[in-house]
Order: sequence, then structure tokens, then C-alpha cells
Amino acid sequence: MSEVSAQLTELVKLMVDRPEDVYVDEFRDSVGAKLDLTVAEEDLGKVIGRQGRTARALRCVLGARETRNDIEYELEILD
Repeated sequence: MSEVSAQLTELVKLMVDRPEDVYVDEFRDSVGAKLDLTVAEEDLGKVIGRQGRTARALRCVLGARETRNDIEYELEILD
């Protein structure tokens, strides 16, 4: 697990009611990394947020890491 995956996991664990069910799988290729986020079904709304605002904020944080690490990150929230 990369540093970015670990930090995303810790951030999401602070947001949900069931932190033991938070998993981030990372898949890398030559262009960047895809992060698949899995949470408990009852916590899905908290991670997505109203009108997707929380999900956009998480993607914004990853965007800041893109400029720092020169890696393109894609976040997918799985249900």
C-alpha cells in the first residue's frame, strides 16, 4: 500500500461509522494510479456526501497529491 492509499484510508476512517470496513485497493500503470474505495453500505452516503461534495473534496485532495508526486490519481467509490 502506498503512502497516498494509507492516507486516504485514514481520512475516510475518520468520516464513517464502521472504520473497520474501509478498504482502498490501488492499481498502478504507466500513467498513474486508480484507487478503489470500499466502505460499508450504510456509510456510502457519508463518503459521497450531499450532491457528491465529499467525494469531490476527496478527489481534490488527490489532485493536490498529483502535482506533488507527478502521478495521476483516479478515485472510484465502489458500492
